[in-house]
Amino acid sequence: MTVIQKKATNPIAHLSAEDIETLGEELDAIRQRVIDSRGERDAAYIRKVISTQRKLEISSRVVLLFSLFPPAWIVGTAGLAVAKILENMEIGHNVLHGQWDWMRDPKIHSTSWEWDHATPAEQWKQSHNELHHRYTNVVGKDNDLGYGIMRVDEDQPWHPAYLGQPFYNFVNACFFEYGVAAYDLDLGTNLKEGRHKHPEFRAKLRAAGRKIRRQVLKDYVIHPLLSGPSFFHTMAATFTANLIRNLWSHSVIMCGHFPEGVETFEKTSIDGETRGEWYLRQMLGSANISGSRLMHIMTGNLSFQIEHHLFPDLPSNRYQEIAPEVRALFDRYGLKYVTGSLPRQVFSAWWKVIRLAFPNRRQPATPAVDDQPTPVLVAA
Repeated sequence: MTVIQKKATNPIAHLSAEDIETLGEELDAIRQRVIDSRGERDAAYIRKVISTQRKLEISSRVVLLFSLFPPAWIVGTAGLAVAKILENMEIGHNVLHGQWDWMRDPKIHSTSWEWDHATPAEQWKQSHNELHHRYTNVVGKDNDLGYGIMRVDEDQPWHPAYLGQPFYNFVNACFFEYGVAAYDLDLGTNLKEGRHKHPEFRAKLRAAGRKIRRQVLKDYVIHPLLSGPSFFHTMAATFTANLIRNLWSHSVIMCGHFPEGVETFEKTSIDGETRGEWYLRQMLGSANISGSRLMHIMTGNLSFQIEHHLFPDLPSNRYQEIAPEVRALFDRYGLKYVTGSLPRQVFSAWWKVIRLAFPNRRQPATPAVDDQPTPVLVAA
């Protein structure tokens, strides 16, 4: 396993192949224990979150019927923003991961849930569950890493176009749900390679278009019309709530894979990857956010991004419970558990975006053929 970033020391040089597979077995044991203990407590949790979210959204939209009055606009907008964040992060993201499929409730199942988002659930599941989680932080395969528009590592060749990546990233943050929809379509690659006329791509494009139209109709036509004289105020409130939701989601996701200390990997590093090595890549390629229980819920428990990437199908309410065990494994195997407060992780991720927008300060001299460096992260 080889990371792109060149470092003075190899962070897993002390681990043998046997160590890595033993680590994998210990993580498998944690996962199995949680699976065996899933039950009514977990089911009650997700049902309560869904009920709370729906009540909050309905009450906020009722308040926005009177959004002509500033206090109602502020309260309704804030409530709607929180409801949208809860629906996307703690409910939609995790239901679509299949975390609650074991309940066998057709209303809370990855095959039937459609979320309050511009991208269709089926397209998101394919790009996120199948590609992002399989190829976590593998440059050129995991487009969640930089969303396919940014330079994410010092060893990537620099181009003047990258000077604009702080601006690209900010625009992407503001309209994140539409950026995700474009990403799920792999829009840039399909247009660049002339596949935009292929029947499969056109079918996906039509599905995305239908979903976006439904979202726009609901948010910017139907609900504002119900507000009567408050039409434009409700429209503005909904736009603001969506903007807050997008900025929050983007920040949480950036904090999970982009702060300093998180590793990136070469395409060839995953050839013949074992279960233990896959686990190790998730550990090295993810970062957590420290904070309160409320903050964890509002992030969809992606503040435990390390635990989520190790066990994407476990109920999200269990991540905080197993985090101390996972961190203990990091310590025992001499690995760095990257975590920090939300402001710290957001600053770190944005600083990296800005830093990598510019050429490397110093290009290392090319070593002689007999003096080539060994891969930075190689399991013995």
